[in-house]
Amino acid sequence: MVRSPFAADAGAASDVFVTLGMLAEERGTDSAGLAFLGGWPGLGGAAFGSGTGCGDGCRVLTARGRFSALWRTELLPELDRAPVVLGHTRWATQGSPADPANASPMAVPAGDGGAAIVAAHNGDIDAGDLRSRHALPPASGTTDSEPVFQLLAGCADATAVTGVLETLVGRAALAWVHRDRPTEVHLARAALSPLTIAVDTEQNIYWASNPRWFREAEEHTRARFATVVMLREGTYLKVGMERRPGRRDRPEVLATANFRPTARDTDMDDRVWTGFTPDDEQCDRAGLRHRVVQRPSEAPVPTAA
Repeated sequence: MVRSPFAADAGAASDVFVTLGMLAEERGTDSAGLAFLGGWPGLGGAAFGSGTGCGDGCRVLTARGRFSALWRTELLPELDRAPVVLGHTRWATQGSPADPANASPMAVPAGDGGAAIVAAHNGDIDAGDLRSRHALPPASGTTDSEPVFQLLAGCADATAVTGVLETLVGRAALAWVHRDRPTEVHLARAALSPLTIAVDTEQNIYWASNPRWFREAEEHTRARFATVVMLREGTYLKVGMERRPGRRDRPEVLATANFRPTARDTDMDDRVWTGFTPDDEQCDRAGLRHRVVQRPSEAPVPTAA
């Protein structure tokens, strides 16, 4: 979520965020996490590598199991203050769910020339292929997500971001925040893994896997959504608030770009649309446009998705 400073009541958006976290359990219960970002008072955390935070203005909480077990009501004051919040539920495709370093959102330290990021990934990509083509620092855990985050940490603009995204082979939906620009969120849908963007009538911006969750959030919270859009494969967005002197800016789309995603022939799996209604699944399938490779080591061969 990116919170609008013009919302009459912070609690309405916070309720949506918690509701989305609970609903996301249908896509994974191996581990869960949330990160408060934005530099508002009360969000100080420990240094990178401590497992509890990522520096001033950022706090990351992760735990094994369900989001509903991680979430507790005493976190509400922090949630209500945070301008940006990332949440994640995990189904462990790569990396043991018992290892805390494999849980997301993941705080990835800065590499040479890059800014530290806090990030989350849904999907399953060929991490070995990435490591064979890029000189990456040692990983803290054993997930396929971490090498992607290490590459994205060094991206200074949309061209660099889409360059990284086009090298991914497999399923991926990503959300990440650079620590030196905590009110900007980067969102990307590569091959298959779904990603939905919503804006409520108070101009808070949200993202989640399943569009159905926003319809359920309207039933169970005070929020009303002005737009709910499933992103097409190969879409990159930067959303947030530009800091301009003397202005309180509302969240908006700051940049967009398109790229060509690549999936393996084994990635097409009905579990991609776990929890989707038949209509939502049909709509999303109709817009697939990734290319397919037989093996990650081979050059991509364009085929029908």
